[in-house]
Amino acid sequence: QVQLVESGGGLVQPGGSLRLSCAASGTLLSSYSMGWYRQAPGKQREWVARISSDYTEYRDSVKGRFTISRDNAKNTVSLQMNSLKPEDTAVYYCNTAFLSSPFPWGQGTQVTVSS
Repeated sequence: QVQLVESGGGLVQPGGSLRLSCAASGTLLSSYSMGWYRQAPGKQREWVARISSDYTEYRDSVKGRFTISRDNAKNTVSLQMNSLKPEDTAVYYCNTAFLSSPFPWGQGTQVTVSS
C-alpha cells in the first residue's frame, strides 16, 4: 500500500524559508508526475506546484518563491519555499499531479508564517 509522509513544516517569520519533503513507500515517485497541495483553515485544498519529467509548474501566488524538485534515488519530492508570507500558512500535502489516480493522502505538514 502506498504511503506518503510529508515533513519539514514549522513556524517561520515572514520572509523566511522552509524546505518540505515528501517521502513515499510502496511506490516509485519517479513513475508519476507529482504535486504539492495546501489547505488553509476554512479553505479548500489547492494546488501549489507540480513536477513531471520535463517541466515544473506553479500557481501564480508562489511563482518565483517556491521551487519543486525530486530526488529519484531517495524516492522523494521536495518543495523549497522562500520569501514566505502569512498567506502561505496552511497544511501542505503531496500527491500525484492533477490528482489523477491519487494516492491516499498523508498527514501533511503544518506551515505557519507569523511574526
